[in-house]
Amino acid sequence: MILSQLFFILSNCNGENMRDKSDDLQKIRSIADYQFGKSVGENLFPGNVKIIYSKRTGRIRYVYLRKKRLATLRPTNGLFSIAIAGAKRIMDRMNSPRLWVRIQEEAVPFVAKGRSVFAKHVVDADDEIRPQEEVIVINGKDEVLAVGRALLTGEEMKVFKRGVAVRVRKGVKEES
Repeated sequence: MILSQLFFILSNCNGENMRDKSDDLQKIRSIADYQFGKSVGENLFPGNVKIIYSKRTGRIRYVYLRKKRLATLRPTNGLFSIAIAGAKRIMDRMNSPRLWVRIQEEAVPFVAKGRSVFAKHVVDADDEIRPQEEVIVINGKDEVLAVGRALLTGEEMKVFKRGVAVRVRKGVKEES
């Protein structure tokens, strides 16, 4: 009897992982709140997101909304690598977003294609940025240009005139 019940449950899950989505949704929202600031989790990940799990480990790997990837959960440190769609959601929905870097207009075409941001092109940056943190690169109109990893603190980005400030992972032009 117990074996037949187990077979019924397994046959009706359509090959999907039988996890409690609400627990995983709360987990990814908590990570986003920790990483990007209070209440970012709910704005970034609404209730209808699709969570993709690693086939090998069964852990959370990707988060999608309407076939667009919002973020990837890095297994090395348990934090998110934000995608362009996720960065746009953060910038559009938050009154005072964190971890942004504003650049000069002359550098916009290059950064949008995925080139790194040099310190001499940084106009302003969030003072709370620390090296190796995930950042959103924006233009003067607060439009998302790229996402990447900070190599300097926010204050250093504004002061330094040489060197790479942000190693860009993906630009908006690369995604289209």
